Amino acid sequence: MGKRIGRPPEAVPPAIAAALCEWLAEGNTLRAFCRQPGMPSRRTVDYWREKDPEFAARVARARDDGYGAIAEDCVAIADDGLNDTYVDDDGNQRTEHDVIARSKLRVETRLKLLACWDPKRYGPKSQVEHSGAVSLDVVIGETLAKHGKDE
Repeated sequence: MGKRIGRPPEAVPPAIAAALCEWLAEGNTLRAFCRQPGMPSRRTVDYWREKDPEFAARVARARDDGYGAIAEDCVAIADDGLNDTYVDDDGNQRTEHDVIARSKLRVETRLKLLACWDPKRYGPKSQVEHSGAVSLDVVIGETLAKHGKDE
């Protein structure tokens, strides 16, 4: 398919749509998908999403699944301690602080992106929008009488 100049095609090719949704559901980016040989440009995909609500919904679901895959990657990165230590020339076990710092950066970057992309699931709980429901207990009677309202 390649990069296009001018107006994108009207219909989304089914094979491209399926490949894109699978790609996104695995936690990969749209940008990386479009940079592959033979794939449409980002502009074309955006055009398809704008013109085809069903395709837009499929992409949104795939992205949502992809966020879960990225979150699972965070757990895998954090749990992988294979290169966190090494044995030096004297036979002593040492901590590889650079590897640990890089793993921490990889996890934090993903978590920050997830918080931006899907704040309801991955954002700080204190910043999640309130539902608007408020529960109040109102006591009438003795309280009003004490303030001279019943007289």
